[in-house]
Amino acid sequence: MPQARSKVKFFFLNSNPSLKDRNRLKKFIISIFNKENRGLETINYVFTDDKNLLAINKKYLNHNFLTDIITFELSNKDLPITAEVYISAERVKENAGIHKTTFKKELHRVIFHGALHLCGYNDKTSRQVNQIRKREDYYLAKYFG
Repeated sequence: MPQARSKVKFFFLNSNPSLKDRNRLKKFIISIFNKENRGLETINYVFTDDKNLLAINKKYLNHNFLTDIITFELSNKDLPITAEVYISAERVKENAGIHKTTFKKELHRVIFHGALHLCGYNDKTSRQVNQIRKREDYYLAKYFG
């Protein structure tokens, strides 16, 4: 019997952060979409470096600054989510130090953050930031609890 293809895929471009138990993480990401009542077709996480993420930020968003994550929803509104999420492991490492947490926890926070954006959460206002942070904390506690 052929093995089912995962809806969540990981790719590594100039970066290879340690992601232990990838199958468990993929299942957990799918569970976030289920819990948030969003259909998921496929999500590709691309782990890269600052240089590549800055180039993407400039080219597609006209932003000339470093960031830890860029999320692109590629699907039409009422269809299950198809998306690409780009993560700079360099930014995640630096942010872990700033926020006094481990690289592992910060990396998972950013991974879940991308999924939450695709589920409709935003972070433009302080109220939205508080809301998405609470959901990140909730899923981090579930995952690591």
